[in-house]
Amino acid sequence: MDKFRIDSHKLEFHPHRVSQWLAGKDDWETAKKIYPLYVEISPSGACNHRCSFCAVDYVGYKPLLLSKDVLLARQFEMADLGVKSIMYAGEGEPLLHPQIDAINYNASVAGIDTAFTTNGVLLHKLETLRWCSWVKVSVNAGTRETYAKVHRTKEKDWDTLWKNIRAAVKRKGTCTLGVQMVCLPENAGEEKALQALCDDAGVDYCVFKPYSQHKMSITKQYEGYKPIAFPMSAKTVIREEAIKTEAHSYEKCNATPFFWAYVMASGDVYSCSAYLLDDRFNLGNLNESSFQDIWEGNKRRKNWEFVRNALDIHECRVNCRMDKANRYLAGFNQQEHINFI
Repeated sequence: MDKFRIDSHKLEFHPHRVSQWLAGKDDWETAKKIYPLYVEISPSGACNHRCSFCAVDYVGYKPLLLSKDVLLARQFEMADLGVKSIMYAGEGEPLLHPQIDAINYNASVAGIDTAFTTNGVLLHKLETLRWCSWVKVSVNAGTRETYAKVHRTKEKDWDTLWKNIRAAVKRKGTCTLGVQMVCLPENAGEEKALQALCDDAGVDYCVFKPYSQHKMSITKQYEGYKPIAFPMSAKTVIREEAIKTEAHSYEKCNATPFFWAYVMASGDVYSCSAYLLDDRFNLGNLNESSFQDIWEGNKRRKNWEFVRNALDIHECRVNCRMDKANRYLAGFNQQEHINFI
């Protein structure tokens, strides 16, 4: 039922980039030219909610905004270098950026597929919704009372949220619009209520996912929590693989620093979003350098060497964004008798 492969990965649709990685992952002069397929960008460091499960609470919700002019130039550069997609999300609410429509439109014109993860309260302001490949709205409850408690916001945001979602369904064009719930003790038992609301609003899917403990998060109250049961409908996606995963099935991270990157609202570029503010993963700053100079620079080379030779995978977050991709890439190192097709 997961036609969007939310609980999987899509690296097999990029055989050329994977073949580049296979040929050059162990040689820096080749590896430095292997650019990410996907970049997550945090246009705003501030957020209008304070969700109880927020993984990046340790960053501090700083009221920073990425420069529109810098991003306009860098996004065209990224497209020329091989970046295929950008998701606007990050350590803040992306729709708080006053020029987000210009930024999103610019990336689309550059030939980059764009997406948003948002709490949806400001979704009515996204005039370039039709230009997006998808938008995922974080709705972590099935009732207004639980929503206000988990999102740590006013109950009136619940009404605003669903008004925005219903309006977005009517104006989204080909954009895929989904809703996501992180399963927590507070919202257990409200899955059917959320699914019914999603069906009534006409969204394209409703996904339920387990909580994943970030190693650096301040909040620890949900560590080890596992959801039990879910409702099913034609539009339900259950992150079953994520629920089952309790440890890494591979010895090293092969996805970093190759297939993805993260840009903070400060402009700092990281090779992995699980290590924000960790200088070992900081590659440079978009306000100071071009993306090419950052990606082919000395700080990325040091990160490449560190991940290959020194990173203890047990330091990493279980069920990180690249977990399924890493399982796929690990197979290239383990498979024997490959020529007997």
